Amino acid sequence: MDVKAILGDIKRKQYSPVYLLHGDESHFIDVVSDALEDTVLNDAQKGFDQTILYGKETDFMTIINVAKRYPMMSDYQLVLVKEAQNLKWKDDDLLQKYLEAPTPTTILVLAHKYGLVDKRKKTYKLLDKAGVVLESKKLYDDKVAPWIAEQFQSVGRKIHPQASALMADYLGTDLSKVANEIEKLLLNVPLEKEVTAEDIERNIGISKDFNVFELNTALTKKNVFKAFQIVDYFAANPKSNPIPVVIGSLGSYFTKVLKYHYLPDKSSQAAAKELGVHPFFTKDYELAARHYSRRKTFDVINVLKDYDLKSKGMHVGPNTTPGELLRELVYKILH
Repeated sequence: MDVKAILGDIKRKQYSPVYLLHGDESHFIDVVSDALEDTVLNDAQKGFDQTILYGKETDFMTIINVAKRYPMMSDYQLVLVKEAQNLKWKDDDLLQKYLEAPTPTTILVLAHKYGLVDKRKKTYKLLDKAGVVLESKKLYDDKVAPWIAEQFQSVGRKIHPQASALMADYLGTDLSKVANEIEKLLLNVPLEKEVTAEDIERNIGISKDFNVFELNTALTKKNVFKAFQIVDYFAANPKSNPIPVVIGSLGSYFTKVLKYHYLPDKSSQAAAKELGVHPFFTKDYELAARHYSRRKTFDVINVLKDYDLKSKGMHVGPNTTPGELLRELVYKILH
């Protein structure tokens, strides 16, 4: 099941006796686990019918003994096993036996972060049969901005595509960090107002004028002055703008420019769908394709690969600074 479906069932109080929440993206695991903790029992009931265990400090015998109890003050007891990846899964015979006939008044939640339970094992198959399994996958870079927009939309708020792209470029794929910043914006930006790049700068501290997103725009327009302004800002603030992140973002952008060159249908909606961007940005790729031919785009991508290696200390002098590398890189892209 996906997160939306699981959260919908929880909201309707349609619970499963067992939840396996596993995968590399911890944010979705926390969201479902927190939803169960907030919904199943009220504060008075939690003292009697909620148990929180930690994988490092418990074992399957303890978990199953707790799961077999009956609730005292409510219809259900909730057993949350956090950090379940630290359990000794090779000793899970008791769990297998329990899953064959789970206690109907118990909601057992196994929050297994930073990896998957082996799907080939009997335990996984029993978990899948007895309850709900969420495989929590990391979002790809190009899916973060749409996800941000979706979070605002889900609570009846709006964010400008440029603002969501700015957040995605700066914050990356750590959704827990992104979610915290979204919460900050929801609290600090007036309800009736669309969140803009200015709001991002004011509340999150991302410069709306000097960031990777604006560097992409400057290169697209072949605005040499602006591009080197941004590079100088990056050189003066290397911790906020690490060169591997900058090069990675440029690589992603020019890969999409190359893809745009080969699109049979370059209409705004079709291009947006193929490139995985908001239609608002398709005009940027159209302009970039005019300024960078197919051959030049291939050359830019090769230059980026070369400077990615240099940024990691290969084929470069010991005293070369990240700022110097960025200046060289941007010069070669523009010429």
